Amino acid sequence: MRKLWAVLPALAIVGACSAPSQQASTATDVPPVPTVAAQGAKTPAPSPDVAVAAFGPGCADLPLSDDPGSLDNVRLQPVAAAIESSPELSRLHEAIVRAGLTDMLNTAPELTVFAPTNAAFEAAPALSDPARLRALLEYHVSNTRETGAQLRAAGVSQQLEGGEVRVGGTPEETTVTDGAGTEAAVTCGDITTQNANVFLVDHVLQPS
Repeated sequence: MRKLWAVLPALAIVGACSAPSQQASTATDVPPVPTVAAQGAKTPAPSPDVAVAAFGPGCADLPLSDDPGSLDNVRLQPVAAAIESSPELSRLHEAIVRAGLTDMLNTAPELTVFAPTNAAFEAAPALSDPARLRALLEYHVSNTRETGAQLRAAGVSQQLEGGEVRVGGTPEETTVTDGAGTEAAVTCGDITTQNANVFLVDHVLQPS
């Protein structure tokens, strides 16, 4: 986010052949105070340390411009609200609401979220028990905010549920392997929201 800075007024230089002289600055002159408009919008933005370019073949299928669910749109929202606005994640949004995780996800300072797409949920068994559903969803969340490069370098992510997932592959084809040994592909990674980095995955991850 660009910041506009107030420019200090230049000292008037009076020459022999200059235009009519101006009154000299006094010792009590002070620089103008920047206005709210000059400072820019107050909408929270992601830290430059985690605001990176999204990657993966599925990124091309996301909404464009400022449409709901687009990269520009979700980066200004907390993660549960961003998931709610994404057409590809409507099943995940429903699960989050049923599990009572909306407030936790929206207010946590930093998260990494592996977000199963609608197609991933369609291929997974449905869970009606809210407690089991909450534990399953917490297995998709880490309370540290990591980029794809950081996850691949570490090779593993520790999840809120208590288990871990292994991360591998390349920047073009990143993979996530759950506790049951099932490998999921990251279809679009490093989606930046206000408080999380999101990675769309094509399987619902299962703990061991």
